[in-house]
Amino acid sequence: MYAPSTRPVVLDPHGAANSCINCDARSHSVCNAVPDSDIARLAAIAVVTTAQPGTTLIQEGDPASHFVNISAGTVRMYKLLPDGRRQITGFAGVGHFLGLAVSSTYAFSAEAIDTVRYCRFSRARLHTLLDDYPAMEKRLLEIASTELVAAQDQMLLLGRKTARERLASFLMLQSRQGVMCQSPRGRFVLPMSRGDIADYLGLTIETVSRTITKLRSEGYIDVPSATEIAIKAPAALEGLALGNA
Repeated sequence: MYAPSTRPVVLDPHGAANSCINCDARSHSVCNAVPDSDIARLAAIAVVTTAQPGTTLIQEGDPASHFVNISAGTVRMYKLLPDGRRQITGFAGVGHFLGLAVSSTYAFSAEAIDTVRYCRFSRARLHTLLDDYPAMEKRLLEIASTELVAAQDQMLLLGRKTARERLASFLMLQSRQGVMCQSPRGRFVLPMSRGDIADYLGLTIETVSRTITKLRSEGYIDVPSATEIAIKAPAALEGLALGNA
């Protein structure tokens, strides 16, 4: 059984223009559609919040009254089965915009993996801002399209790929997170646990650990620490992810 816990802490209930201008997430998030000269309007509707590990940001089934923009940390998104089992549907990091819902309620839950800082926007107030900034609405449509592609990729991942291919695909995806040019990083942090990875890939924790060890012994990757991955052969790992090895 899985039970989300704790509550987020509001840092600045009124927002702050300086926080928006200096935000690390702004350059590659929906907020970059608002020019610096008007950033105060965006800050005025943002509630800047911090969440400790295990804190629920979005609860499946709750009214979809807010959007969430991640400015630091990593979030796991998941759905619960009736028997309490958890299926992680994705991970969100800096610049990700959560809460786009086609219905009146959230279709998934989102929970902080590490310490997360985010801005919460009222749906009604953000819609008013979108009327004045069509570029921002366009970015939201791009995000929705990206999420659809990610959902299709997840279906392929769970339905057709082997454990090695699934893990290779996951590592290549994580190596590109937060990289504007989408070129894979040679070394990166994996803040999620082996259990999180297992729940995302539809594998057991033992299979994830065993497959990581195997990829390491075969020279695809190195594991400098429990939370770090170094890709030693990116082209070969990409080929494995695509089923070419």
